[in-house]
Amino acid sequence: MNLPPLARVRQNINQPRVDDVPGTVRRLILESGIRERVPAGGTIAVGVGSRGIKNIAVMARTTVDTLKELGYKPFIVAAMGSHGGATPEGQRELLAGYDVTTESMGVPVKTDMDTVVLGTNPVGLPIYFDKNAHGADGIVLLNRVKPHSDFRATYESGIVKMLTIGLGKRDGATQVHKLGLRGLKEVLPAVGRFLLANTNFALGLAILENGRDETAEIVPLEPDDLFEREPGLVEKARSLMGRLPFDQIDLLVVGELGKNYSGAGMDPNVIGRLMIETQHDFAKPVVTRLVVLDVSEESHGNIVGVGFADLTTERLVAKIDEEAFRINVLTSCCLERARIPITLPTDRAVIEQALETCWRIDPAEARIVVMPNTLETDELWISRPLEADVAADPSLTLETDYQPMPIDADGRLDQVALFPHSVQGRRAARGSHA
Repeated sequence: MNLPPLARVRQNINQPRVDDVPGTVRRLILESGIRERVPAGGTIAVGVGSRGIKNIAVMARTTVDTLKELGYKPFIVAAMGSHGGATPEGQRELLAGYDVTTESMGVPVKTDMDTVVLGTNPVGLPIYFDKNAHGADGIVLLNRVKPHSDFRATYESGIVKMLTIGLGKRDGATQVHKLGLRGLKEVLPAVGRFLLANTNFALGLAILENGRDETAEIVPLEPDDLFEREPGLVEKARSLMGRLPFDQIDLLVVGELGKNYSGAGMDPNVIGRLMIETQHDFAKPVVTRLVVLDVSEESHGNIVGVGFADLTTERLVAKIDEEAFRINVLTSCCLERARIPITLPTDRAVIEQALETCWRIDPAEARIVVMPNTLETDELWISRPLEADVAADPSLTLETDYQPMPIDADGRLDQVALFPHSVQGRRAARGSHA
């Protein structure tokens, strides 16, 4: 098959950005009421999760340094529920992938999975909480606030979820997720309020990112205003997040899925496919055929989200860490997204079969979009039938002529050539200098 040529499109959206991340983090901690809540010289657990948050290592190091400056004894605690195969080693490896280590932070990094039971949730199940965090004199959480990949509610991804599920470890995550959407919408905030009253939570630093995967804003959330302010931050994050600027797509090619891009592997808010049992997909975009070609190194073999795709490569599926994948999926109780789609040997074969089955007689008529992952949406490659949509949208700029898809003799799409500034491109650049 002669694959349709592509041209690069840029989304030109003016968005806020924090230029001095460490200075901002330090100032917010110094201006907070943490000294009123944590006794002088006390220990503070600094919660860090498994998401690919921009500047997370800088923020975490600045947090521990500032707490030391105030006379406290901080340490890092893994706050990521069942991720990393729900093992201390797996969670330590995930944090190390973000350069959050004992050496880089200058403090201990604790990834133990031990929990304590603090009470009972509204449906009669125990409330679990990280033992190390519970034993600290104070708890500070660093987490991105954004629309959740599984549900719509007052509290989605953010500090409340990290407090409840992240620090609940595997035990706590299971108790919330086992009720499906009811657990996420009703039990999660109820458990969060309980933990707010029954732990030493002292401060949350809510991180908002813009559509270019940059730090847009950092907001301090004190214990007395956490539940009041976080819902507004979720809506603000929703307005900032990257999106696909086309309502109807015949073929969407996603270069990589990964937990560093979305908790769901691929963000449903971007691709339009929710794939949650009993729930409808989003109104747009409507994607006829979706393919994903690879899984990120940062996901460590957790290929959750592969079920969003209609076709994928044998290469992606071969990278699976079956234990980490299984534990994460079964803990989430959302099984649809874990179904392995049809697999083919090469990227070319996947793309060709997607075009053959996308309900267009002539592949040249197909509305094709290629993106590196669902987190980075500022640069896209499109086929010619989408050119009219680009011309009608002032936020879009066609930057190149149409050119052949860069597929090598082995049938692999050259993602670095298409997206040199993406996670894939930056990873390749680091490898070239190794």
